[in-house]
Amino acid sequence: MDTAKFKDIVGQFALAGPTTDIVPLGAGLINDTYRVNSLEKGKPDYVLQHINNQIFTDVDMLMNNIVAVTTHIRHKLEAKGMADIDRHVLTYIPLKSDASKYYYRDGEGKYWRMMIYIHDSVTKKEVNPTTSHDVGIAFGDFQAMLADLPVKLGETIPDFHNMEFRLQQLREAVANDAAGRVKDVKDLIEAIMADADEMCRAERLHREGKLPKRICHCDTKVDNLLFDKDDNVLCVIDLDTVMPNFVFSDIGDFLRSAANTSCEDEPDLDKVNFNLAIFEAFISGYLKTASSFLLPIEIEGIPYATELFPYMQAVRFLTDYLNGDTYYKIQYPEHNLVRTRAQYKLYRSVKEHELQMRAFIKGVMAGMSK
Repeated sequence: MDTAKFKDIVGQFALAGPTTDIVPLGAGLINDTYRVNSLEKGKPDYVLQHINNQIFTDVDMLMNNIVAVTTHIRHKLEAKGMADIDRHVLTYIPLKSDASKYYYRDGEGKYWRMMIYIHDSVTKKEVNPTTSHDVGIAFGDFQAMLADLPVKLGETIPDFHNMEFRLQQLREAVANDAAGRVKDVKDLIEAIMADADEMCRAERLHREGKLPKRICHCDTKVDNLLFDKDDNVLCVIDLDTVMPNFVFSDIGDFLRSAANTSCEDEPDLDKVNFNLAIFEAFISGYLKTASSFLLPIEIEGIPYATELFPYMQAVRFLTDYLNGDTYYKIQYPEHNLVRTRAQYKLYRSVKEHELQMRAFIKGVMAGMSK
């Protein structure tokens, strides 16, 4: 897109003053992002972001979710007397023409949003006990602040972490056998399906009225936090996936990748194991901030959440493999099968640590009650 078109898009938003240059920012996988600099000293700089409406098909719902969440967090921070609030919660900019609307659809059918740029902030990628502890504290606090959100949010990606839905997709893939691969992986299918009922525990408990849905981020990782130059967490970012879900989503999603001793598609299964130290660092941080609102059944379900997500990802990879590799990008013909075996091995490794996880959680909760 040329400069004139960018400036026209920027001009649709209610900014504090005129702007100068527009430059690419970061390397996001979903949305294209740009920094927009203000002309006048003392005025904020901004972030311009193209919203990928191929993934997030209901942009109006998406932005209503995000604005409801950031507004509620801002009120919580104000009540605490937080200084420099604009560094601790994302600030989205409405349109000039409609102060209730926070996105613009251009003539090409593309959707755009703007927010205030947070100076002197960085993201991190390294996963270690220190950063995992920070992630646990930050996302536990994020959930805690939103536990009393009065607005009902929509699902920006329906059934994103619905285990029953993912297993139904697998059953359909087995029945259709589109790529003729079922005969070669029958043992793996049977092993995965043997635990299907157990892994659908959350959906059953919810139907029974025992397990609530909370407002969750649903994409918990180190690089979805902003840090200041002193390594203090500023705020949670990338809010597109924020929606109602079980707290298990924000726990299991982080630990599936962070507590894996190897990569997601490791062919040598001896290298794939569960890193208990990362689990302990994350959970000790998470419970420090989230225990204020969690029910006993949610705390009790933390080991289940940790098992659930590698299991769910194994189901998703196997489904795609049986369908002929139509969803995930692959680098070689057996890539999705290798991914499936690696995630299933991680799932089995997590289960082997269940007693240790339960003992650790019990110790953390006992320490907090003193």
